[in-house]
Amino acid sequence: MEIRFDGKIVLVTGASRGIGKAVASQFALAGATVAVHYNSNHKAAKSLLIALPGQGHACLPADLGKPGDIEKLAAAALKQFGKIDILVNNAGIFEEKDMASMSFRAFKEYWDRTIGVNLSGPAFISHLISRQMIKQGGGKIVNISSRGAFRGEPDAWAYGASKAGLNSLGQSMAKALAPHGISVYTLAPGFVETDMTKPCLKGKRRAEILSQSPMNRMAGPDEIARAVLMLCAEGNEYMTGCIVDMNGASYLRS
Repeated sequence: MEIRFDGKIVLVTGASRGIGKAVASQFALAGATVAVHYNSNHKAAKSLLIALPGQGHACLPADLGKPGDIEKLAAAALKQFGKIDILVNNAGIFEEKDMASMSFRAFKEYWDRTIGVNLSGPAFISHLISRQMIKQGGGKIVNISSRGAFRGEPDAWAYGASKAGLNSLGQSMAKALAPHGISVYTLAPGFVETDMTKPCLKGKRRAEILSQSPMNRMAGPDEIARAVLMLCAEGNEYMTGCIVDMNGASYLRS
């Protein structure tokens, strides 16, 4: 069955590279009009915009660590498109730190930066966009989480905590927004080969990460993107509130 999104407006955060780029591309191929959010890499976002099939797509800048920028992003998207049918909260940052050697000041800065982008950012943009979705009679929101929310991240405390918080946020939103025809889904991937994960995927560590999955590989961004589209397809509304693991059986829970 072919999944189509003709006439749908999709806002993808962090769309200039990696998973977000793949999600934006897949939605455009399926007929959607895409709002390509980016933080600072205008060149990459513009390049993607030119490559997207279809017409009417747009690039929208914002630092998701700044609430004021998020308000401007939501306002700009709604002004340009009039509505947002699907919001994909993909943007995120991942930093590994030697916690034992960090000063408290450095740790707090690292913590605030990660929680701001990975958890507060999705919460703020979801609040703003969901209010419009309520007015228009429905919509869909997908949060990109991580298996790190479940297994723990000993060298990335803030990342693990932010993704666990994102899981809970998605479930709270699902319960609150279902009466308004808005479905909320969470997708929790394992390691995906992207620019963000490249620093972690070198030498012996790469082999160790590959071995975590019985498939002996990591996911590609297009695989994650196809899962996002499946969640957003018509007929999946009763899945609202779900957290879908997608980690190649590298971390199993029941």
